[in-house]
Amino acid sequence: MQKLISYPISVIYYLVFGSFLAIFHPIQWVCLNLFGYQAHKKSVDYLNFCLVRTTHLLGTTYKVENLETVPAGIPLIIVANHQSLYDIPALIWFMRKFHPKFISKKELGKGIPSVSYNLKHGGSVLIDRKDPKQALPAIKGMSEYIELYKRSAVIFPEGTRSKTGIPKRFSESGLKILCKYAPSAYIVPVTINNSWKMVRWGMFPLGLGNRLTIKTQEAFPIKDLPFGEILERTENAVIKDINIQK
Repeated sequence: MQKLISYPISVIYYLVFGSFLAIFHPIQWVCLNLFGYQAHKKSVDYLNFCLVRTTHLLGTTYKVENLETVPAGIPLIIVANHQSLYDIPALIWFMRKFHPKFISKKELGKGIPSVSYNLKHGGSVLIDRKDPKQALPAIKGMSEYIELYKRSAVIFPEGTRSKTGIPKRFSESGLKILCKYAPSAYIVPVTINNSWKMVRWGMFPLGLGNRLTIKTQEAFPIKDLPFGEILERTENAVIKDINIQK
């Protein structure tokens, strides 16, 4: 019954969602080209505020925990599990104070209003997952960027979205490069729950009445820690509060 009800609601949702992407694309261009980084960031923040609020049409609610414990004014490597594309607007909006930048697949860098523009011009990096020779230097560049400007990089080390909420094994390559070239960074493990339920039937229709939770685990400095310890500690922190109940 919920799936049947979701068809007309999902149509309305996508119309509103698409409208915000179209509206904010020229706003981003104007902000960046006339007023610079800070204005562009504000436009991206408000875009993602709108995208998060639009999910209320689907009955989605949000709970954000422990955000006040995240250290400010230093480079951050935000490491999260990945359940759906709906993780991303929520992270951008709720963690906007920390200037989150993303490691994204190159396919997202073209053809999507607002999204592609921000990924190409907002400090994120686009990688070809099939070409390590391109991907590794790009991630190195992001590491140096967050180290210099005291911003944050978001990485989903599972490599792909979990369609059932069950976490996949963490890959070490991207995280290892971030740690190597941003040596003063803190790791911020983040646990995301229930966003997979929004796409339990695919991208259409969408799941209704879900409570998406973002729980920030205890941050820790990577300085002087062997990478094996960093990876194990981070993975354990992220997955310990994942709720895989359907």
